[in-house]
Amino acid sequence: MLESSGYSSEFFFYCLQPYLNAINQETSSVTVKHLSSRTINQIPLPLPPLPEQRAIVSKIEQLFSELDNGIANLNTAKQKLEVYRQAVLKKAFEGELTREWREQQTDLPSGEELLVQIQEERERYYEEQMAQWQEEVAKWEENGKVGKKPGKPRKLKDDFSLFNQEELYYIPKYWKFVLPQQLCSLQKYSIGIGPFGSNLKVSDYTDEGVPLVFVRNITRNSFDRNLKFISQEKFLDLIPHSVHPGDILVTKMGDPPGDVTIYPNGKPIGIITSDCLKFRPLEGFADNKFYKYYLESVFTKKQLGVITMGVAQKKISLTRFKTIFLPLLSYEEQRQIVQEIESRLSVCDKFLESIEASLKKAEALRQSILKKAFEGTLLTEAELEACRQEPDWEPAEALLARIQGKKV
Repeated sequence: MLESSGYSSEFFFYCLQPYLNAINQETSSVTVKHLSSRTINQIPLPLPPLPEQRAIVSKIEQLFSELDNGIANLNTAKQKLEVYRQAVLKKAFEGELTREWREQQTDLPSGEELLVQIQEERERYYEEQMAQWQEEVAKWEENGKVGKKPGKPRKLKDDFSLFNQEELYYIPKYWKFVLPQQLCSLQKYSIGIGPFGSNLKVSDYTDEGVPLVFVRNITRNSFDRNLKFISQEKFLDLIPHSVHPGDILVTKMGDPPGDVTIYPNGKPIGIITSDCLKFRPLEGFADNKFYKYYLESVFTKKQLGVITMGVAQKKISLTRFKTIFLPLLSYEEQRQIVQEIESRLSVCDKFLESIEASLKKAEALRQSILKKAFEGTLLTEAELEACRQEPDWEPAEALLARIQGKKV
């Protein structure tokens, strides 16, 4: 037992907490980390008298209990903010937030009309691509057919085979449900996932060059810190996985998957990694903020809850993502809805930032409590004096000598 060796088991448990990071750094093995006896023997541990150990544990637990209550209240508030956020998004994508605005409009195109316009845009784009391809083929033939023949452009084919009509909810009469590939940019590779692991390895990473986008960048909405890069040469091999400013990014993995953000304006073209998915909206018809909010809404979450695959960890495949239904409505109304959403969520987001800051402070306070405990400054002089009156109190030097004397 630990106490017979000079340590209270509870004290020993808390004592290890400040050293967990050091332990993690010292652990060996590539696939599975483990603690060696050498590692444990090198961890410096304080050894106060047993009564002081018990008093320190008691005070830690008292302070931690108060801290945990505060954290629980913060998390409850955080959950309530999420409920409010989802309520706003639900109203937005049912058309409720812009009902009055919509009724005042006289020239709004319907979803059907917008879809016809999009198809016309695609036809024009396809014809331009075909003309360009024919010129490239002619040049290729003039040069003696050296090298690979230019690839022929493909027409977009809408696949409604997995478009589950039962999942659709009520929308205003001017709106229409469509699939992601009907709303993506005319450019190639506007919907895609990151490369397979064999195509992008850790050994490809560099300290500068073309930035990589990882799941952590999406979940934290951060593209400025701890970045990894690849060379321009490697980038040319991975162009189908490139991400441009304004692209909507979605996490394929997670519990649940489906975190969403927008690759910020001003950032250089990058490459998404294997567990990320990108969606580039069709300019002039699809506002990226509108569809970013929609992908965060309960309607999309419900769909992702149905279509995520995998046993150990849920996953969104590209094929499945392409079956998500999206509302198509006028670009003007999309922008109006974004304004309505952001006017309601701005205060909510500020509260959330405050809660997140408080949670970080709570964790810092927890570490501060442990630090004081094992620096010997957590207990007051009166509390230390009470420890000295305990029948099993003995100076630390005597305790250490007794422990060493028991060693064989």
